[in-house]
Amino acid sequence: MEPTQDYPLFGGAFSATLPPGAIDVSDLRPVPDNQEVFCHRVTDQSLIVELLELQAHVRGEEAARYHFEDVGGVQGARTVQVEAVQPLLLENLGLRGCCEEAWVLSGKQQVAKENQQVAKDVTLHQALLRLTPYQTDLLLTFNQPPPDNRSSLDPENLSLPPWSLGDFEQLVTSLTLHDPNIFGPQ
Repeated sequence: MEPTQDYPLFGGAFSATLPPGAIDVSDLRPVPDNQEVFCHRVTDQSLIVELLELQAHVRGEEAARYHFEDVGGVQGARTVQVEAVQPLLLENLGLRGCCEEAWVLSGKQQVAKENQQVAKDVTLHQALLRLTPYQTDLLLTFNQPPPDNRSSLDPENLSLPPWSLGDFEQLVTSLTLHDPNIFGPQ
């Protein structure tokens, strides 16, 4: 299955290339209006695109760390560990015209799924695109939980491999703004 080119996000205000096997979670359950959430057809991996209020009180690398820790707090993470934070080259982004600062962060959070007591280490990769003209922090998150041994035996797994960092990078770099009115009057 080929990646989905120019998949409309937020009612067509944005578009991006999604990796193979992406399922729109809003077809399965309610998703907040400021989020687009996709899950892998076979694995427990997920991708989240979020429009958040610009956190002007944090800048640079600290802004990426702030959002990573905030996500950990919302998910009830028992531990939050940043492994790496690096700047993204703006010229590689589809949003380069309105993005003034971009960061990618990798880390781990120890999180228990709903209705489960045991917390598992989940690897997260986040890209923070700071759309200052629109007072918006655009946060893209790639969740990589540890593989589930049961699903690795599934023959479907052979035809649809897990998503990679390359798939996440393609999502981040292909993200394009089509309708700035999504941000309200400017």
